[in-house]
Amino acid sequence: MSRHAPGHDDGPHTSGGPPPGGRYDALVIGGGIIGLVTAWRAAQRGLRTALVDPAPGGGAAWVAAGMLAAVTELHYGEQTLLGLNMASARRYPDFVAELEEASGQDVGHRACGTLAVAFDADDRAHLRELHTFQQGLGLESEWMTGRECRRLEPMLSPGVHGGLRVAGDHQVDPRRLTAALLTACERAGVAFHRDRAERLLLDGDRATGVELSGGTRLAAERTVLAAGSLSGRLAGVPEDVLPPVRPVKGQVVRLSVPERYAPFLSRTVRAVVRGGPVYLVPRENGELVIGATSEELGWDTTVTAGGVYELLRDAHEVVPGITELPLVETCAGLRPGSPDNAPLLGPTALPGLLLATGHFRNGVLLTPITGDVMAEALISGELPPEAQPFTPQRFMAPPNTGPAPAATPSPGSAAPSPGAPGAAHSPAQEQHT
Repeated sequence: MSRHAPGHDDGPHTSGGPPPGGRYDALVIGGGIIGLVTAWRAAQRGLRTALVDPAPGGGAAWVAAGMLAAVTELHYGEQTLLGLNMASARRYPDFVAELEEASGQDVGHRACGTLAVAFDADDRAHLRELHTFQQGLGLESEWMTGRECRRLEPMLSPGVHGGLRVAGDHQVDPRRLTAALLTACERAGVAFHRDRAERLLLDGDRATGVELSGGTRLAAERTVLAAGSLSGRLAGVPEDVLPPVRPVKGQVVRLSVPERYAPFLSRTVRAVVRGGPVYLVPRENGELVIGATSEELGWDTTVTAGGVYELLRDAHEVVPGITELPLVETCAGLRPGSPDNAPLLGPTALPGLLLATGHFRNGVLLTPITGDVMAEALISGELPPEAQPFTPQRFMAPPNTGPAPAATPSPGSAAPSPGAPGAAHSPAQEQHT
């Protein structure tokens, strides 16, 4: 059977009663990392806030490696997104300090840097071009020879012929981060409704709340749809504001580094092997995260033998010593991808409805700035300047005031309701690690 991330779904449950008058200031649909940070920041700003999710604390972040790689993951044509990524990366140290104080929990933030390596002439040429591109944008990265790379990381394959060292691309443990956000929300007074959101409630041309699977109706001045890859499937949302978000499956493998092999890697290592990217992220607790596949297969979260094989094969090309390490977990999650792979943040054309979704591969990196941006949008109704390029209205369809028809899952896949966890674990896994 499949296992889901924490926030155990044991049926409808509510913590925190409705506010005076029965109407929340802010109602967040989705209890993944983006929904949690939105709710936390909203509550900190004095808004009476509620969050709807049958199992808060799950979602794609439970599977993610947690690379804060604004520079290393830069793609051509994504300069606008780079600005948002860099702004969020700069906020991370203060964000971590504040969250750890608010929750009393360590989030596993490591300022360790990243090393991207090349194996052949084509890879080396590509990295050289990327280095030039990064320098042209004023980003800090350092070219290194293969020997210099192996001096930094002795476990690297002798086949490494060069690499880029990015000292400012760090990491955080998304599982710890999510747990800390959950605690911070509870301490800030966020009301949790552990149930599924079934339908957006409308009064004329305004969103007024949500109906839950058990029939309960929650009223709110503003509703935030932050349900990750399921954000486009909430019934009742008018078609012209329905977020164009798709699920992109990612499989990940977790190994354990015994003390006798430590330190195995001192920083995140990335490479392109057989045309596909692979990364190895070492944790302070001895965990080594290897990822990730990128598969457009609907809402399928099956962990496959082929996916695991490819990850281990490619990681072995980079660091041959991984074959000696115990395999402790395999899992799969769904990244929420938008048409331009950038997030949808802030008010929609429907008054009372805001979006915080579509973060694709940058959800963990963009957590600090998303919380700040959404809190400001909930208070003022406006996006801060740094987030204005990511308004949902850039994808606005021709006006249509009717509700969207019930979506049909793609053949061979079934989509749960918004708020359902977006992660599955290997059948052999007995406990989360």
